[in-house]
Amino acid sequence: MKQKQTSRQKVKKNMKISEIIENYPDVIPVIMSYGLHCIGCSIAGSETLEQGAKAHGLPDDEIRNMIKDCNDLLDELGED
Repeated sequence: MKQKQTSRQKVKKNMKISEIIENYPDVIPVIMSYGLHCIGCSIAGSETLEQGAKAHGLPDDEIRNMIKDCNDLLDELGED
């Protein structure tokens, strides 16, 4: 089933990891919980979240879940 992308979605799979870290640092623990410890990695500046996740062996459904978890957290925190 394809996940509908809504306007509230802040973290997207095509965003650079460094961009996510800079703009939404609260999601770092979520990303790390999925096995992506790219926070201090030099590749974070050039690799998208999807590319990093795939490089770590995450299947598409887990990538969608990670992005949803990130955005759900940001919604709970009231991030704009």
